[in-house]
Amino acid sequence: MATGREREREEVRLLPWVGDGGKACYLVSDEQGGAVSRLADATEAIQLGMGTELLDHARELLPDTPRGELRFLAERLTEALGDALRVAESRGRRLRQLN
Repeated sequence: MATGREREREEVRLLPWVGDGGKACYLVSDEQGGAVSRLADATEAIQLGMGTELLDHARELLPDTPRGELRFLAERLTEALGDALRVAESRGRRLRQLN
């Protein structure tokens, strides 16, 4: 059982993936993190990288693309934006915990 001092160092982190039914997943860890924390860091980096690539692709594609062909791109951009917002929320929570 964690003592009061140990609880102060625990961090609740919103993970960059969802569980069953689209519910948020959280990780409770100490300052040192662990394997799941490192996996979450790597997943966030991949998600943000994919979002950057999609945005670049959209900027190239949009000026000359007929409307009907934009659905696939819009769906992927929507997913990437959702991922980026989840990462931002998670990082914002961790920053507030540091203060």
